[in-house]
Amino acid sequence: MPYFVDTSVWYAAADSDDAGHERAAAVLRECSGQLVTTDHIVIELWLLARARLGKRVADQLTSAIPARQAQLEITRAADLEAALEIGRRYADRDFSLTDRTSWAVMLRLGVQDALSLDADYSVFRFGPDGKRAFRVRP
Repeated sequence: MPYFVDTSVWYAAADSDDAGHERAAAVLRECSGQLVTTDHIVIELWLLARARLGKRVADQLTSAIPARQAQLEITRAADLEAALEIGRRYADRDFSLTDRTSWAVMLRLGVQDALSLDADYSVFRFGPDGKRAFRVRP
């Protein structure tokens, strides 16, 4: 079963000072070999890590993801269109574009499980009736 990994989990696992560090590191170990993420997540992670931990650490952290830790899915133009539609449907919410493209990719790939510390992953709904939700851990 594939697990989509959000920026929040990648970052928390890498930063021992992060409040979610232990949970994030444990869930990544537990789900190893079944991880999927996107190019948008890698970019967002690099920006966050550079701001908090410095460029060298950001480079090391993000280079390890596609090389060893997860299947890297490239976001397509159709995913961006779907993300923009999600933004229109949820105009009252401040979902980031990275989250919205992530959900579009997850739906395209049929991935139902997400590793995220971001509450927005539990808010988003999909499916014919608009009531289905991703299973979110940790």
